[in-house]
Amino acid sequence: MTVLIAGGGIGGLSLALTCHQIGVPFQVFETSREIRPLGLGINVQPNAVRELEEMGFAGSLAEVGIPTQEFAMFSKFGLEIWSEPRGVEAGYKWPQYSLHRGKLQKVLYRELISRAGQDAVQTGWKVVGYENSADEVQVQLVSRDGESKSVSGKILIGADGINSSVRSQMVPDEGPPIWNGRVMWRGMSFGTAWRTGATMVMIGHDTQRFVAYPIQEPDPKTGLSLINWIAELEINSDTDQSFGDWNSVVSTDKFLPEFEDWKFEWIDVPELITSSAEVFEYPMVDRDPLYTWQHGRVSLIGDAAHVTYPVGSNGASQAIVDARKLGRAFMDNGVSPEALTRYESEVLPTACNIVLANRGEGPDAVMQWVEDSCGGQFERIGDVVDVGDLTRHAAKYKSIAGFSIDELNALPPTIDVGR
Repeated sequence: MTVLIAGGGIGGLSLALTCHQIGVPFQVFETSREIRPLGLGINVQPNAVRELEEMGFAGSLAEVGIPTQEFAMFSKFGLEIWSEPRGVEAGYKWPQYSLHRGKLQKVLYRELISRAGQDAVQTGWKVVGYENSADEVQVQLVSRDGESKSVSGKILIGADGINSSVRSQMVPDEGPPIWNGRVMWRGMSFGTAWRTGATMVMIGHDTQRFVAYPIQEPDPKTGLSLINWIAELEINSDTDQSFGDWNSVVSTDKFLPEFEDWKFEWIDVPELITSSAEVFEYPMVDRDPLYTWQHGRVSLIGDAAHVTYPVGSNGASQAIVDARKLGRAFMDNGVSPEALTRYESEVLPTACNIVLANRGEGPDAVMQWVEDSCGGQFERIGDVVDVGDLTRHAAKYKSIAGFSIDELNALPPTIDVGR
């Protein structure tokens, strides 16, 4: 009955923890030789936090992250367009957390090893192919040293990210991720948090934007918080950026001049940029939705299934939800192709809608409304855009992404631990 999991990221580890919780044998294969706390900041939405809490991580989340209290958008002149409470402040039963991606991954990994043993994750092995048969799936692996081996299991789940080897076998002609002409530069800096002290802000419009939020509580001595930030620009280039080194460290000279005037009473954007120890460059890419993730005894979760633009803070959250929904399908249908079909029917429509919405109708779309209407300069937001439209747009996106407040609060647990 073994479930083979390609990838030891947030989605793969969440699935492994779920399998352990429901008594399903599993094995994780992770390409890296060591699980290390790499990456930068992310947000985990209440729909995913409820799943993590049901896995026993309520205390751990509070230790490594900060409960997000507010989300606010501003024009390029620092003028407030829209703000709303988040997490428990908005009426959810569960918080929203801003935290370091690598720290969350490390927490999940350590707990998995504690619960299931060191052999639960085989590091240094990459899944490179599979072959379905009537009763099992045969999986081919290659080590970092070039050694090859094959293993068999009942099910293979590709949790191996945007450049998934499992997905590439399913869709061999798909090609690289799709670049939308924008580049993101990401860093972390110490600074004084604004507004509530736990507010996520987006400033600008479609072709020039800055996003920032604290990812840990202020230092009791200095009062400074660790701030995760993203600077984004649309660039004129005939070169496809989807092939580059996505973790390359670059000079701020590549983008800082475009943000040098973004100094407002409540935030100093150039100061945050220049005080970051390292700045990483990433193309802004996604993939077209697939209308099936299943190939016999094989399926996908997380970015392998539905990578999307990072405008709605859904990437890690959706991977966690995927894992839990798949676990529930195993409980109801056994470790079988029927479980994969059940999982897909429940999760794929929402995931596809998120991908498509984030291409133009994500929560940030209202920033471009204001830019188009008045160039970002106004005295009252109600003079340039209907505030009711802003409210309706925010509610619509929550519904698309699966974290509408009333609907989420009313849902029973995905997995009843006592069952």
